[in-house]
Amino acid sequence: MRRVALSGLLGTTVEFYDFLVYGTVAALVFGDLFFPQADPAVGTIAAFGTFAAGYLARPLGGIVFGHFGDRLGRKSMMLLTMTLMGCGSFLIGLLPTYDAIGVWAPILLVTLRVVQGLAIGGEWGGATLMVVEHAERTQSSRRGLWSSFTQLGAPLGSVISAGVVTLVSTLPDDEFRSWGWRVPFLLSFVLLGVGLFVRLRVAESPLFAESKREVSAKPPIFEVLRRPKPVLLACCVGIGAFTAQSLLTGFMISYATDNGYSRPQVLTAVTIASCVALIVLPTASALTDRVGRRPVVLAGALASAALAFPVLWLVDSGSPGLLILALVLGHGIAQSTMYGPLGALFSEMFGTKVRYTGASLGYQAATLVGAGFSPLIASSLLASNGGGSTPVSLLLCGGAVITAVTVWRMPETHTDTLDAPALPRKTPAPERIHP
Repeated sequence: MRRVALSGLLGTTVEFYDFLVYGTVAALVFGDLFFPQADPAVGTIAAFGTFAAGYLARPLGGIVFGHFGDRLGRKSMMLLTMTLMGCGSFLIGLLPTYDAIGVWAPILLVTLRVVQGLAIGGEWGGATLMVVEHAERTQSSRRGLWSSFTQLGAPLGSVISAGVVTLVSTLPDDEFRSWGWRVPFLLSFVLLGVGLFVRLRVAESPLFAESKREVSAKPPIFEVLRRPKPVLLACCVGIGAFTAQSLLTGFMISYATDNGYSRPQVLTAVTIASCVALIVLPTASALTDRVGRRPVVLAGALASAALAFPVLWLVDSGSPGLLILALVLGHGIAQSTMYGPLGALFSEMFGTKVRYTGASLGYQAATLVGAGFSPLIASSLLASNGGGSTPVSLLLCGGAVITAVTVWRMPETHTDTLDAPALPRKTPAPERIHP
């Protein structure tokens, strides 16, 4: 069980490391390096536009890899998605800039982002289901805690990416722009090697092995979309966590540096908040095994909504100490409380034969809506609003409210078994899909 959990952790760490490195570097230099014909505001918007391109591909990746994961197995898809993700990041580190090859530079950048998006679309589902389904056979009463290991990849990837970028950002500005920004992307190859080594030694999911004897004639996506309510609920539940994640990490680096903070100050604040998340996230997930998924996610959503405006006010103060406090409260505590239980919660909403497809599609749709467009929308609103933080706060609050309302309407699932039909409930329940 520990080896399975470690493989899930390493996979999502590579996933979030690569995505957060891109978000950080895009906020710092990609506007100038790949879109130099634009003014600074438009260049930042264009850089975040390529960030959104990766998210646009994620639901498609969830469908494609979910299909084969439900038909061929979780393990093979985990190996393939990790390889694509790491190689895509490595190749971004080798890309020529606009000055070298002109318009082909942003075209190739967007292409690699799409490849990464496809890979990451299948990565989370495979990693999470391997952990949750193994836990079902050994420690079913602790599914929430074990599933948090895959969720820990988000703050751990953030810590590693922020640390690496902080290190290279100490270079003189001309050296950072010429070659220093490439180093974090090239280092992803190291994480890839370690991750593949661990994953090759992990056994296939026992629940999948048992269900493989009965394969539905219809593709899993047809079964999922025939009854779309669980996917729609999963998407809405995840929106708040991903909106907060994108606005308080990658976008915040751009926002804070534009408001007078130095790069090291902002990256330090992100790193400290992510370290807090490494504690809060498994604690919140373990708590859901005792009190249920709903109350914990709801508490995180309400906290995120309540902190939406104070967090941006603290950032606008210009104080490095208050910047750290803002990100610890908004990202390290509130967002982590929402995000931690999602692995177990989404897994419990679908039957084994379609779980990879259903959970991946719900999760990736939430990332597309919540995280894919939030930085782009926030940058555009700031440019048209004279730089005021109110639009960012409204986006942050809106995402949290969507999560709170949705999870309030959902039934509790933490006592369900993963390979049994959904039980009758007094509250309206999303029908778990069992083809």
